[in-house]
Amino acid sequence: MISLLQILQILKKDNNFREIVFEGEYYYQWDQAVEFANLSYDSRACDSETLFFAKGINFKGEYLSGLDVPFYISEVDYEVDLPAIIVSNVKRALSLIAQAFYDYPQNKLTTLAITGTKGKTTSAYFAKSILDEMNDNKTALLSTAQTTLDGQNYFKSELTTPESLDLMKMMATAVSNGMTHLVMEVSSQAYKTERVYGLDFDVAGFTNFFPDHIGKNEHPTMEDYFYCKSQLIEHASYFVANHEMSHFNLVEQKLAAFGVPADFYGAGSDNTIIQSDQFHFETSGKVGSAFDIRLLGRFNQENALATALMTSHLGASLEQIKAGLAKAVVPGRMELLTARNGAHIYVDYAHNGVSLENLVGVVESHHSGNLQLILGATGNKGESRRKDFGQVIENHKRLNVILTTDDSNYEAPSVIADEIKAHIDRNVDFIQDRELAIKEAISRVSNSSDAVIIAGKGTDKFQLYMGQRVPYIGDTSAAEKYL
Repeated sequence: MISLLQILQILKKDNNFREIVFEGEYYYQWDQAVEFANLSYDSRACDSETLFFAKGINFKGEYLSGLDVPFYISEVDYEVDLPAIIVSNVKRALSLIAQAFYDYPQNKLTTLAITGTKGKTTSAYFAKSILDEMNDNKTALLSTAQTTLDGQNYFKSELTTPESLDLMKMMATAVSNGMTHLVMEVSSQAYKTERVYGLDFDVAGFTNFFPDHIGKNEHPTMEDYFYCKSQLIEHASYFVANHEMSHFNLVEQKLAAFGVPADFYGAGSDNTIIQSDQFHFETSGKVGSAFDIRLLGRFNQENALATALMTSHLGASLEQIKAGLAKAVVPGRMELLTARNGAHIYVDYAHNGVSLENLVGVVESHHSGNLQLILGATGNKGESRRKDFGQVIENHKRLNVILTTDDSNYEAPSVIADEIKAHIDRNVDFIQDRELAIKEAISRVSNSSDAVIIAGKGTDKFQLYMGQRVPYIGDTSAAEKYL
């Protein structure tokens, strides 16, 4: 329960309260003992004890008609027969009120947050595995791939970082399940849309920064993209950053400005990888030692080093870090399957130019034969990726490419494919049905020197089409079906 008095105190403290309006009249005195047993931003999930949040660019006043709620919170007076709490920023109000409603669950968990253009999910799974070695499997996880609130049962995540109300409910559930730690990915959109407004983290990390998520429905510019990601710095008690990343000088300046203690990794820092093999690497510095992981690629080793630094700050011993990294399995990240004829099939979530470049580079270094690539690009978001994908394909002449569908949403998959093709100076195939594209690619490889790279969807069991999640077998399941 939360009272109107508590809500008004929260809003006023945040300079976010304007007035209470009812039937066109302003009220400054109201029964502040009114209590709410439920919070919702979904008009279909309300009752007579619900405080409703009218948010979103597509919200219409008609959604309020027929609602039996005692109050709604909004930036706009919709002039309906309901009392309205008018605020300057409804999303900030939602975050702070949700925190109070769920009794500040973030304060009952040790929190580790990760941002970056790529590597967030891999780093999150590495961190969870290490922390589980510390706390007897009492680590909750919120990632792009999966969510677990009890450390055992996993479900598919809707968003990389949930809406603030859902996030607080999940944190409270994790606390009630006996979890002591929480690892979560924090996307740039989480800060742009105020999903983590007012949240602070015990440890945070920034893995890298590259052009991505630039488009009319995401970030208008690279500056906006970086600004949103870098806000995590202001809300961390300790920070880990990649010394080799683009914009590192701005990260370093911001850390100094906010007085946040930090460690850096990568070339030019005190924490570096001094030897790298397929699944084994050695480091120098604060966590200098030898480590084994189950994923190929130096970039995955860099993610492992970042999480080693983050978790060591939370008390993980070197032995626990080694054990956690060695055990960590990351769904949809460099998953390796082997066909009967010896050919390897790599399933990876690579969904932007940089991650695709890294993935292709690793596979090329281990396979001298026929390389097949299955790839699509998302619709209505990240439009710049299409050029990036085309350039990666153009730069790797050994790749035989089948373009296909990947969350095309309201765009035609063939049109997206044509935009990728425009940056490739050789013939590539297009098979719209993703499962059939995978089947065709696997039929083209014949021995252990050959490989199929399936990029983009990872373990997702849906395809986003016309605003709906259409069931899909999943890249791993499709590959297993045709091995």
